[in-house]
Amino acid sequence: MNSILPAAPVTASLDDPFYYLANFRFVLGWVGKRHGDLLTPAEHDFIASFDALPRASRALLVRMVMRKGEFFRTAKLLYAEIGDPMRALAPLLAAGWVEADPELSLAELFRLLRMAELRQALAGEIAAAGLPRSAGKAALGEALSPRLTGVRRLIEWWPQVNEALAGERIVRLAVMPLCDRLRLMFFGNLRQDWAEFVLTELGRQRFERIELTLDSRAFHRREEVDAYLAMDRLRERLEGGESPAMLEDEIPTLPQGNAWLAQRRSRLLLRLAQTAEREAHYELALRLYERSGEGAGGQVQARIRRLRLLERQGEHERAHTLACALAESRASEQEAQALERLLPRLRRRLGLPPAGHRPEAAPRRLDVCLPRPAPGEWRGVECAVRDALDRPDSPVHYVENTLFTGLFGLLCWPALFAPLAGAFFHPFHRGPADLHHDDFVARRRERFDVCLARLDDGSHSEAILSAWRTKRGVASPFVHWEALDEALLEQALACLPAAHLKACFERLLSDLKTNRAGLPDLIQFLPADTDGPRYRLIEVKGPGDRLQDNQRRWLAFFREHAIPAAVCHVTWQDEALS
Repeated sequence: MNSILPAAPVTASLDDPFYYLANFRFVLGWVGKRHGDLLTPAEHDFIASFDALPRASRALLVRMVMRKGEFFRTAKLLYAEIGDPMRALAPLLAAGWVEADPELSLAELFRLLRMAELRQALAGEIAAAGLPRSAGKAALGEALSPRLTGVRRLIEWWPQVNEALAGERIVRLAVMPLCDRLRLMFFGNLRQDWAEFVLTELGRQRFERIELTLDSRAFHRREEVDAYLAMDRLRERLEGGESPAMLEDEIPTLPQGNAWLAQRRSRLLLRLAQTAEREAHYELALRLYERSGEGAGGQVQARIRRLRLLERQGEHERAHTLACALAESRASEQEAQALERLLPRLRRRLGLPPAGHRPEAAPRRLDVCLPRPAPGEWRGVECAVRDALDRPDSPVHYVENTLFTGLFGLLCWPALFAPLAGAFFHPFHRGPADLHHDDFVARRRERFDVCLARLDDGSHSEAILSAWRTKRGVASPFVHWEALDEALLEQALACLPAAHLKACFERLLSDLKTNRAGLPDLIQFLPADTDGPRYRLIEVKGPGDRLQDNQRRWLAFFREHAIPAAVCHVTWQDEALS
């Protein structure tokens, strides 16, 4: 279908000055081979025509693609391996892939011109606005933006530009939207970019090697790609200051059967709703929260925020009805915790009798009074407590959300990196693409059961340490290699009961996105203790700090499963004496 096929090595050697060109060709071949049925004739033509250009022109195009924005000054396109940028640009201009003398908005003009150039180009407008010559870019932009709307070519902004810039030109990369589409189809997201190739070649990141087939791809319909791009543009416009009311009607209707796109749409609706609430557009916020919380991909946070906003608006009966319905459904731990607080308040305000409510048990408390560290020695209150409690026979480690999640990630590595459809579709995955999908665990339940069964037969330590040695440094969504070492793992495996680990791992699996956070800051090992648990978990709270909701949920879980945990409240000695 096209002349480019994926290269054998994923990354080109950085010793080759055109390494980036080889990487770009790799992506073109990958997308053309795996997503060819989703490309238009014009997109196929771009892929097929790319190699027909002179190498310098291809290289300059890729250099522009890898940079930020679509507009470039030709004087900024100087690369030793490419040579004269005007000569390299000529075939790109002829192909229509780069536009000469494009129309520019005032904002784009400000990004492209230096301060002295702006003062020359806009001298009349600056004088008419009564601005001093010493005014900076920000002040000029704020004053001139209401006066200078629309777009103009550079010579219309600045009639003397040819004399001032000695023939330098501004060009626009016309194929940037197409290249973004191809990058999206390769990575399955727009967070990752061409730097992945470079970082991998430099050895700064490594990825699990997954066998990929021609069916391994992020999208199966062009409408899915279109919807993703449309939602990303809406997100950018929201961040640029556009009103949620203006953007709501442009949220795309999604193709049926794509759960992860539905979740992405719900997240966008949530962001729109939060912005509307901050701007005091409460009815709009309520409507957007409702839309965000609907369906299988609905956001828990949206449902909770909607109830809280209804309560603040005095809509107590409406909030109570919705809260009761949510309580009767299979609410998540996060929702159940919020409802336990909300429903009693709503019942009081509606004059209803209190429902049976079990007050939350206070976690075990540990009080520590410490000398205040000197400013140059301050490393955080957690490290201060760690150092104060640490003993040779009962060492303390600052682990927060890294130890239990790391042990989980190492034990369950085969399940997490199973090559299932829709999980991996390019060589740069830090974890499965469907990690936060509603059916992630269900699709792998048997594989997770096999991994967790090692906790029952006692082979989990061997499996975890083997994974540590063979996978060390390979990207994982759960293993933070810099926070763990083999000695810490061996000590943890010697002191942590397998039953405690299994309970914690099952809780992680119940909600991988939410429950991976909120774990205690410290762990203290008690290897000589023969009568009780050989460890304890310690959540540290400095003066004035309060437990977060996810921390409270973990502490409640620990109490339920007899896992030793305490909350350490710190006071400073100088404050205690005053």
